Amino acid sequence: MNKPTSPSAPGKLRLDQYLRPSAGILAGLFLLWRLYTALIVEQQFGADTWVRFALSGLILGGMYALIAIGYTLVYGIMFMINFAHGEVMMLGAFGGFFTFEVLRFIPAPTPAIPDLNFLDAHPIFSIILAFAVGISVSATAGYFLEKIAYRPLRKAPRLILLITAIGASIFLQNLAMLLFGPQRKNVVNPELLDRGAGWTVMVSGSPVLISYTGIFSLILSAVLMIALYILVQRTKLGRAMRAVASDKNTASLMGVDVDSVISKTFIISGALAGAAGVMWGIHMGLVNHYTGFLPGIKAFTAAVMGGIGNIPGAMLGGMLLGVIEAIGPAALGIDFQLKDVIAFSILVLVLIVRPSGILGEKLSEEKL
Repeated sequence: MNKPTSPSAPGKLRLDQYLRPSAGILAGLFLLWRLYTALIVEQQFGADTWVRFALSGLILGGMYALIAIGYTLVYGIMFMINFAHGEVMMLGAFGGFFTFEVLRFIPAPTPAIPDLNFLDAHPIFSIILAFAVGISVSATAGYFLEKIAYRPLRKAPRLILLITAIGASIFLQNLAMLLFGPQRKNVVNPELLDRGAGWTVMVSGSPVLISYTGIFSLILSAVLMIALYILVQRTKLGRAMRAVASDKNTASLMGVDVDSVISKTFIISGALAGAAGVMWGIHMGLVNHYTGFLPGIKAFTAAVMGGIGNIPGAMLGGMLLGVIEAIGPAALGIDFQLKDVIAFSILVLVLIVRPSGILGEKLSEEKL
């Protein structure tokens, strides 16, 4: 005989179904109200300042998105969070920094400028070389991280992999500190990407500087995200990655080299993080062994916000997080030093309201 259903169960189910969307709607309405108050009522900042906030948010968001894609790729393939991914980005930033430093001390004199160095004499080649070195360093780090730290534990419980990833993060941080020192390094850009230069536009009668480094980082981030999406959706390697993410055993039976695909996934995610690291150094101007920690955690927040395992979701989450982090303190009327609090509050809010993310979490039946 079937056990009678409790009369309170349907009511409880309906409450759970409506409570989370209602909380999300209330949070959204509160943010819109605060933004309206800051823009229209209080008018603490002018339109030019809001444009600066938005531009800064888009630039940061592009970098967050590139790092978040790395989290999403690894999660989709191995169903694990690679918390060492931020440190992989940090290694790429150091690769770009040391490339610029070496080129800055290589003389390339001309009759007009006898003291000219290679960095300023050949800026485009220098930038390309810095990205090549940074991407190569991070891709190599991603490859060996998977081969040494994660592959032997692939069949271990997920908690073991999570602890290993945290340990790898701490190891890479301390290794960078021992190799490069704890001091912050000042990244000297070629004159083509001078951080104080850019285009000036007038907004409400006030000048707004659109920096060369910001536009360069934003455009390159967009190009890399589009290229990655095409690679995953339109190439043989991308089909193999999607097959392995769906079902490793079936993919292996169909002739897919699972180990090779996983290694290449870590190489691709590391390359994207390395590109983001070089951009971070070019735009922010400072790198140290701790550079990748906060961007890495925020990129994880962006991946969860967009939908972990969902590449377009990681892109959207990164851009949204960057903009919210930039305009949030001004809109909420709080100190700008609390912008990190906003980022992690968003993570908590998303996990409460919509754990699957904005565009939804992509999981195979096997993982479910």
